[in-house]
Amino acid sequence: MGNTGILFAAIKSGSIDLYPDYTGTVARELPQVRGVGPGIAQPWAPIARAGVAVPLGFEDTYALAMLDSEAKRLGVKKHQRPGRTPAAALRSVTRVPQPQRRLAGTGPHLRSAAGAERARPRPGLRGALAARQIDVMDIYSTDAKIAKYKLRVLLDDRHFFPEYAAVLVYRLDMPQRFPQAWAALQKLQGRVSADQMVAMNAEAELNGKGFGEIAASFLASAGSAQTGGGGKASFWSLLFGNDFWRLTRQHLVLVFASLAAAVAVGIPFGVWAARSTAAAQPILSIVGVIQTVPSLALFAFLIPVLGMIGTWPALVALFLYSLLPIVRNTYSGLADIARPLRESARALGLPAGARLRLVELPLAARSILGGIKTSAVINVGTATIAAFIGAGGYGERITTGLALNDNAMLLAGAVPAAALALLVHALFELLDRWLIPVGLR
Repeated sequence: MGNTGILFAAIKSGSIDLYPDYTGTVARELPQVRGVGPGIAQPWAPIARAGVAVPLGFEDTYALAMLDSEAKRLGVKKHQRPGRTPAAALRSVTRVPQPQRRLAGTGPHLRSAAGAERARPRPGLRGALAARQIDVMDIYSTDAKIAKYKLRVLLDDRHFFPEYAAVLVYRLDMPQRFPQAWAALQKLQGRVSADQMVAMNAEAELNGKGFGEIAASFLASAGSAQTGGGGKASFWSLLFGNDFWRLTRQHLVLVFASLAAAVAVGIPFGVWAARSTAAAQPILSIVGVIQTVPSLALFAFLIPVLGMIGTWPALVALFLYSLLPIVRNTYSGLADIARPLRESARALGLPAGARLRLVELPLAARSILGGIKTSAVINVGTATIAAFIGAGGYGERITTGLALNDNAMLLAGAVPAAALALLVHALFELLDRWLIPVGLR
């Protein structure tokens, strides 16, 4: 699934009943919510049908980190000191002289407080810290690599960074509708510590374990996450994993169901535009404007409009994106037919419908088929984004790879999508040879 805005639209529409989030993220992305904090147990009054359920016990906020050995040598435990402003405290954190201080980070808080010239975003910050190229860096407080690189997360005793406490957001009618599930969820209250979440993140990001396996292990261990065991899965095992055919089936449905609808609508609109000078510009402008809307924004917009998440909003979005190549190529193919050919059909006494069916559409067939092929190939790539609204397909692996910073998982989603695009292109080339007469080719 995607961001808080998408998830909250889904929970308000009733498409989902519950999802985990962070209080800082909710407060930033849902400005109508007030008073968000880690201890909240009552519903958020301003928002109908949704509330905060169980605080899980850990935060995943911004933090500053040093090598543990260096922090011990300097006696550093905090990055805020009584009587100091946040900026001054950040600038003095390592107790080293000004010219030698080396901070690096990507977070806006660090850049604004410590000065952009000394808090430059750099690639491979953890490796740079381990290699002593920098002294301090910003991280997330449950980063999987905290234990691996032996980092010390400095205490933020004056709360310079916002709180990002993990909570469960739920529909207010969920406890009544699912009393047993609700009772089970209540047992998670305060049960997941930051150290346990670091260990579980490491199992996923470093050891390649599945989310479900890690969660089951945590629950079975009565509140103690067990680390170790199992190496990181290879690319080939990820590529042809147990979910391969399910994801393939979902991706094919998204691509070809939306394409079929676009063909049924786009060709008539293209014919209309070609036959009516007054209608041509509005039709082409509308389908062109639709193509400029960012795909994730359109997916998110369709959730409240349709009142659901998943396959249907994805199909509608892909249908809309498919229209432009089909409409424009149909219009161009018909508009480019030579005038003598049109006049010949008219001289034979054929009525308008027969001229369109027997002469004009066959002459424009190659252009129309080219538009359909373009839409199909574009749809294969765009359908990967549908995973952000729960529609499945190869995008599931891509979103998981992004979450875990796992290049193998990313490729396990991207490679099948690219292969499918090439296969679709090849199939339409065969259709071109089969459907289009040799004389037109």
